[in-house]
Amino acid sequence: MSKTAKIDTSVKIGYNAIIEENVVIKKGTIIGNNVIIKEDSIIGENCTISDNSIIGKSPLKAKNSATTETQTFSPITLGNNVIVGACCILYKGTKISNDVFIGDLASIREDVEIGENTIIGKGATIENKSRIGKYVKIETEAYITAISTIEDYCFIAPGVTFTNDQFLGRTEKRKTLFKGPIIKKGARIGANATILPGKIIGEDALVGAGSVVTKNLKPKKIYVGVPAKEIRNVPNEELLENQKFFHP
Repeated sequence: MSKTAKIDTSVKIGYNAIIEENVVIKKGTIIGNNVIIKEDSIIGENCTISDNSIIGKSPLKAKNSATTETQTFSPITLGNNVIVGACCILYKGTKISNDVFIGDLASIREDVEIGENTIIGKGATIENKSRIGKYVKIETEAYITAISTIEDYCFIAPGVTFTNDQFLGRTEKRKTLFKGPIIKKGARIGANATILPGKIIGEDALVGAGSVVTKNLKPKKIYVGVPAKEIRNVPNEELLENQKFFHP
């Protein structure tokens, strides 16, 4: 434990934890066994960091990486009441708001923002430069590609895949055109659906399981199939505005 770390006296720290220079850990937080908290990381009140997780990791860049940048990132910040499961990796430059839950084995890359009361499921991956709103649910092993946007109250089912490279790794031109999907407020995406680069899914739209989204989708419509096609309106009782948990 670094002498320059600022750790509240109420913090509980497990065996073999490593806490580096200038880390801040606020009151009531629990740090599990074998956790590594990298330099300058800031962890709020009443958080739980479970065994074997890494907070504030610096990104590594392969020789031919297309979206990973070599730069200095700001420290990672976790708000209050954040729960991080076991064996998670959270990178520098990321901001996690209050009351976020991150399941075991999740990976959250650099320069990501996650809004309050959002759930990131077990084994989910959130790539760099992505923005995720509040009250979002991203389920087990979903893949959110770099430069994606998910607005408030969205639901992303298990195994959903976002993509951002329409050239599939070919041509230099692609490097200026990377763009992940944009999922508007209240939209829902069923299990194992695939969303192609830059596609916009309208507010309160519903994408059926296994669908492939190849075009922008209208608000409040249901789409299914390969490619996804409109079949009917979202039922009124399922609209976000009619849910008890919705806070406009």
